[in-house]
Amino acid sequence: MTTKPAAAAARATVHGYPRQGQSRELKKAIEGYWQGRVTADALRATAAGLRRANWQQLAAAGIHEVPTGDFSYYDHVLDTTVMVGAVPDRHRAAVAADALAGYFAMARGTQDVAPLEMTKWFDTNYHYLVPELGPDTVFTADPAKQVGELTEALALGLTARPVLVGPVTYLLLAKPAPGVPAGFDPLTLLDRLLPVYAEILADLRAAGAEWVQLDEPALVQDRTQTELNALARAYRDLGALTDRPRLLVASYFDRLGNALPVLAKAPVEGLALDFTEAAATNLDALAAVGGLPGKRLVAGVVDGRNIWVNDLEKSLATLGTLLGLADRVDVAASCSLLHVPLDATVERDIEPQILRWLAFARQKTREVVTLAKGLAHGTDAIAADLAANRADLASRTVSPITHDPAVRARAAAVTDADTHRAQPYAERAAAQRAHLALPLLPTTTIGSFPQTDELRSARADLRAGRIGTADYEERIRAEIRDVIAFQEKTGLDVLVHGEAERNDMVQYFAEQLTGYLATRHGWVQSYGTRYVRPPILAGDISRPEPMTVRWTTYAQSLTGRPVKGMLTGPVTMLAWSFVRDDQPLADTARQVALALRDEVDDLETAGTSVIQVDEPALRETLPLRAADRPAYLAWATEAFRLTTGGVRPDTQIHTHMCYAEFGDIVQAIDDLDADVISLEAARSHMQVARELAAHGYPREAGPGVYDIHSPRVPSAEEAAGLLRTGLDAIPAGRLWVNPDCGLKTRGWPETRASLENLVTAARTVRSELPAT
Repeated sequence: MTTKPAAAAARATVHGYPRQGQSRELKKAIEGYWQGRVTADALRATAAGLRRANWQQLAAAGIHEVPTGDFSYYDHVLDTTVMVGAVPDRHRAAVAADALAGYFAMARGTQDVAPLEMTKWFDTNYHYLVPELGPDTVFTADPAKQVGELTEALALGLTARPVLVGPVTYLLLAKPAPGVPAGFDPLTLLDRLLPVYAEILADLRAAGAEWVQLDEPALVQDRTQTELNALARAYRDLGALTDRPRLLVASYFDRLGNALPVLAKAPVEGLALDFTEAAATNLDALAAVGGLPGKRLVAGVVDGRNIWVNDLEKSLATLGTLLGLADRVDVAASCSLLHVPLDATVERDIEPQILRWLAFARQKTREVVTLAKGLAHGTDAIAADLAANRADLASRTVSPITHDPAVRARAAAVTDADTHRAQPYAERAAAQRAHLALPLLPTTTIGSFPQTDELRSARADLRAGRIGTADYEERIRAEIRDVIAFQEKTGLDVLVHGEAERNDMVQYFAEQLTGYLATRHGWVQSYGTRYVRPPILAGDISRPEPMTVRWTTYAQSLTGRPVKGMLTGPVTMLAWSFVRDDQPLADTARQVALALRDEVDDLETAGTSVIQVDEPALRETLPLRAADRPAYLAWATEAFRLTTGGVRPDTQIHTHMCYAEFGDIVQAIDDLDADVISLEAARSHMQVARELAAHGYPREAGPGVYDIHSPRVPSAEEAAGLLRTGLDAIPAGRLWVNPDCGLKTRGWPETRASLENLVTAARTVRSELPAT
């Protein structure tokens, strides 16, 4: 393929960049600040240095316009809440006294004040802090962060574009504040919010901004006509401002649908659209509305969410088609590169040929620059890059890693009977009650216990050869003994072994399954200072040997109470990995489910009576468009049932979900046919319990009474109050008592106190129940 040069030189840009630094310097500085070891000024200096390094790296790579404002100490939606002055009343005093400490109080809470609710950012594994708004909310502009970071970039001699969460998306992501009637719609505050955006835009223009990007990813979801009308009004009003920079409205993660004609007609100077496979219909839709005459189009043709190298020739063909649909076409990644690791070249444990299949943020930046060069100067200008890219793509296609005939034959042989328990739930429940003999309101935890510095050091020592396997395993045994002893003393009913041996709930399994690759430095932000290293699902999946049986059976040998076997479910194994893009997700999910089914069977054979298969990503991976959801939920729930479908009736299957909106997948939760489900509920005030009741959910459930993403210790009275709220929706015979999520990120002092209070609350409420 030969492409002629574009009429106007295409520019390269990105929507955002990883924040943490190569060695997670930001995480270390923030946590040091929380612990009093790092001053606020030192934290700010670290952050400024990371921003400067990011911008300079982008500019050196050939990015013509760097983003500003995307950097955050915790979350960019929380930053927007500060920018528009929507600080909740309960946090206003803390913010007024110390803006930085108050900012973190909103994110994490304090012992006396609850934090903002946290949930998933669309269908990613990133979490944002949910704005709390009400009819009395008064917005006030605070542009200091945005203006300050723009000024920093301009002082380096760079062309910079501030990036803000758009006003419509901000309101669509918000919820009614506590105490506000549930029927309140935050979008009704749009006319109150727009003047604040106008003021911020004017300040950015005065500071030197030529363009400002307003991110509106909520538009790729199904939107009502009322919401589309609000969108049109918002950009009519912002577009009519005379004192503003040029506006670039950006969407990503899926197709725009009915919002595209609205934006195409809006009086703004540019649109940024996703043209990756997930949003391929944007191209046809753009042509159908007559393109963007006189406007700038920023074309997201490099996948900002996955780590596979781009097909440069395919992207160039898309870009060539787009040239006739806008006044100028610039090249970008599909979304912020926040969702991928920083640099693939630092990975030393991945075979060099396989490493050439991978593109992290720095490699994606180069792909964007290469495509812009090819679009501007023709394919001859990037001939060597195209040839190397073709070779890399071809080597992946023919690699034996990506095709295991035995795995594919087993997956093809799955029958409907394999995906269903042999007995209905009522029979199973009776068998489990007889076998387990648990009290009403049984208490348990979600699985993990605190990962101490000593545990992390032991893993590091093992990797470095400073200790041998025998010494390491004795440390793990000692930790398990301590965890079991603590749970018995505290009075928990169903115990866990604490997962001391696990580095991460997905990576631990990925390292023991064929077809997965693990990274050393592939950190990605999940929320705040929580970073994970998603493994790479590169080929066909199988389980060579048992993964969890040894440590689970050791823990069970220490107690007469049931110890849960703990596994990560097939959908979460996909969602929290970088999944292969060369076959349907349903096929990959079935392979993972079969590998996990082998583990479930081995746990049961070893005497494990309670097995938890976590699926926190089931809701997270839900397609953004309703039309795409039935097919997804069909294969996702089938994969879970395939994992668990072979156990005896008296083996109790648990699952767990957290930090997502569950109301629209209650039927899918039912379809999993798990015996018990535990769900996040503390921050949302037991909302999920009411949703389960409204659906008529027939099985057992544990809506969480302890918010583990905050350092505060809930009192026994507080936990008991949540339990009583739960009992309003779920009968005592089907209600469990547990935290919202695993305790890996918490410290031991707060964990001890919180779980002791949780057990006290369960006993208190149990004593209030009528005698049976």
